[in-house]
Amino acid sequence: MNLPVFIAKRYLLAKKSHNIINIISLISLAGIAISTMALIIVLSVFNGFEKLVTSLFSTFNPELQITAKEGKVFKLEKNTLEQIKKIPGVAYYSEVVEENAMLKYRSSQFIVTMKGVSPMYPKISRIDTMMIDGDFVLEHGDVDFAVVGAGVASKLDIDLKNTSSPLTVFVPKRGKNISLDPTNAFNSENIPIAGFFSIQPDIDMKYIILPIRFTRKLLDYTNETTAIELKLATGAETEKVTADIKKVMGNNFNVKDRFQQQELLYKIMKSEKFSIFMILSFILFIATVNIIGTLTLLILDKKKDISILTALGAEHQLIKKIFISEGMIISLIGSMAGLALGLLICFLQQTFGIIKFPSGTFIINAYPVDIQFADVAIVFLLVTVISFISVRYPVRRISRML
Repeated sequence: MNLPVFIAKRYLLAKKSHNIINIISLISLAGIAISTMALIIVLSVFNGFEKLVTSLFSTFNPELQITAKEGKVFKLEKNTLEQIKKIPGVAYYSEVVEENAMLKYRSSQFIVTMKGVSPMYPKISRIDTMMIDGDFVLEHGDVDFAVVGAGVASKLDIDLKNTSSPLTVFVPKRGKNISLDPTNAFNSENIPIAGFFSIQPDIDMKYIILPIRFTRKLLDYTNETTAIELKLATGAETEKVTADIKKVMGNNFNVKDRFQQQELLYKIMKSEKFSIFMILSFILFIATVNIIGTLTLLILDKKKDISILTALGAEHQLIKKIFISEGMIISLIGSMAGLALGLLICFLQQTFGIIKFPSGTFIINAYPVDIQFADVAIVFLLVTVISFISVRYPVRRISRML
């Protein structure tokens, strides 16, 4: 049996001569438990939001995207596209043309980004699973259709059942002098609406999806492209496929994965999570430092015991280990209780969605939670390290206090 741990456990459970020591011990334990629980809950909620945002953008952003380093529009030969398609790991690709446009529906007008895509686009994104009204149809024979973001549809007050009112798309004419007459300054085309999609507000309020042939005709393009979007085969290594594409495309093109396409957003999310972690860690540090007071009072309370142990031949190092063990036991009980409570609350939220958003304010009903083992391990390690540092301070001063 480990003698220091055995004596430390007896001290923890035994009645003290001063009741205030028991109260301070409970306060220290409760502070560690609550701080640990808060860290687990907050980190899990941040993980849930990160996972939600990633899943939402994965329905719209492709796994890989090829864009020009300079300029917005580029041309690719069919031979180059065939080489890309033959790269191991590439399942589908779609040429994309994006440009700002003005929409007119009845008397309403709104500025959007139109995204012209090829018929393969639904295989690259999962936007067809995010339809809230109508169907994801872009082409039916020679007839073109538009799929509109829910925010855009709301701004224009579009009635999907009213097929007699088409959507009119306006873009500035290329290479033409500015004219006060809109009919001379803009190209315009009417297009029927097939349905509405909803992913998240920034996308819903910005995009409409159109057939690429319609978009090129409107912009007076032939085979110009603003991006190539790709879907990878199951099990394909993104880094290897990216390297192979760069070999085919050369140094004049960027090849970005989903995280690089939304690099700023993910950096902000990571920095926010780190900031909250540091703030709560500081609170945890303050709670853990209470152990210093607990051990200081306990050492003073056990003067007689220390004298008896010394008389029986106990070395100074053994006495130190007793009180270090006492502090670490308090810390361990607090951290384990906090982890258990935090994980239980996260599980209940994950399963039953107890804490909900106000009705209609978000795309999900309740706060998302994603428990990650790495966070649990980091929090436990953090508590252990801070506790060990804290308990050593009063223990090192035993000889001065006696």
